[in-house]
Amino acid sequence: MRKSDKKLDNQICKTLTVVCETALEHIYGFQWLTHRVDYQRFPASLKITCVFTDESDLERIRMQHEDTSLRNLISEALADIGIQLANPEAQIRFDSEDACEASHQGNWARRLG
Repeated sequence: MRKSDKKLDNQICKTLTVVCETALEHIYGFQWLTHRVDYQRFPASLKITCVFTDESDLERIRMQHEDTSLRNLISEALADIGIQLANPEAQIRFDSEDACEASHQGNWARRLG
């Protein structure tokens, strides 16, 4: 990773940490989020995964349109540091601890890889 990539990654991490803290306070069932990126294809390669406790939490946030609110929160926070997501619906996804446990025995690195 180039020095400029590392600097940008640090900015993304700080920004997403603030989003995570906000989501933990305001969205029931939200647990954590992470990102993956290939800086050779940035920003199109930026993928953010928001993790909830279980599938019922995911269904609830979709029914209450909190998924849209969380996507907007992430997109706006990234825009504040100069990163525009071309396709937030594809670049920000939702998952659950239960789904990872069921299909990947809780191995998030394998699931996200």
